[in-house]
Amino acid sequence: MTETEKLHKALLEADAIVVGAGAGLSTSAGFTYSGERFQRHFADFIEKYGFTDMYSAGFYPFPTEEEHWAYWSRHIYYNRYVPAPKPVYDNLLKLLQEKDYFVITTNVDHQFQKAGFDKKRLFYTQGDYGLFQCAKPCHQKTYDNEELVKRMIAEQMDMRIPSELIPRCPVCGGPMKVNLRADETFVEDEGWHTASERYTEFIQRHNDGRVLFLDLGSGGNTPVIFKIPFIRWTMQNPNATYATVNLGEAFTVDQIADRSIVINGDIGEVLETLIARRGE
Repeated sequence: MTETEKLHKALLEADAIVVGAGAGLSTSAGFTYSGERFQRHFADFIEKYGFTDMYSAGFYPFPTEEEHWAYWSRHIYYNRYVPAPKPVYDNLLKLLQEKDYFVITTNVDHQFQKAGFDKKRLFYTQGDYGLFQCAKPCHQKTYDNEELVKRMIAEQMDMRIPSELIPRCPVCGGPMKVNLRADETFVEDEGWHTASERYTEFIQRHNDGRVLFLDLGSGGNTPVIFKIPFIRWTMQNPNATYATVNLGEAFTVDQIADRSIVINGDIGEVLETLIARRGE
């Protein structure tokens, strides 16, 4: 039996599925941060600053807020508000929609909800490109940014947005930033805490059942968010299975090797194969 066939069987037999989604899932869906896609949308910034990818460019200390938000509005728009180039998230939902599932993700591109996943079964641990927060922060609240970001896109010229579009905190009047976990200023708002509680409750409810911990695309940056907990919970629950699908970074540990499924491959291709098997 191949590893993909084992995963097909595990998906069918599991009483509950906990999905951990990392950067590899969105990369498989076409949200690449370098190469042609980056060059197409950021050619002017690349020419001026020599940027090589969206991720590192996001840390650049732009000389003005107008230029900072010209870059970041594009970064947000093309990674949050445009459709995913490939139907990877849609295909994942097809495999999960009839199961008792929950998703914890370090991704901040909102693609689960855009694909139709139940919001009450999602926990975005690291923030959301679609939210602004006070940069200090002076209060623990976030704000939808879609309308303002689209205005920044439409009205920017020469890599600058109009000064009146620079986002300001509605409470203290200070600068705002994107709600992304980078340091201790990250705002965990009411929605974040509600999702965290739902996730904890789901894990506790299925503490000793036939659980499939499905690790999709986790990398080396944040293994403590779900990869390490998934492995630990599989050790503790003899009825659990740990599965990981990732291109180039799929691995497990010896202690649960007999209850692990390790697929070193493109997540999108694996999901398509699983869907095809469902139709047999």
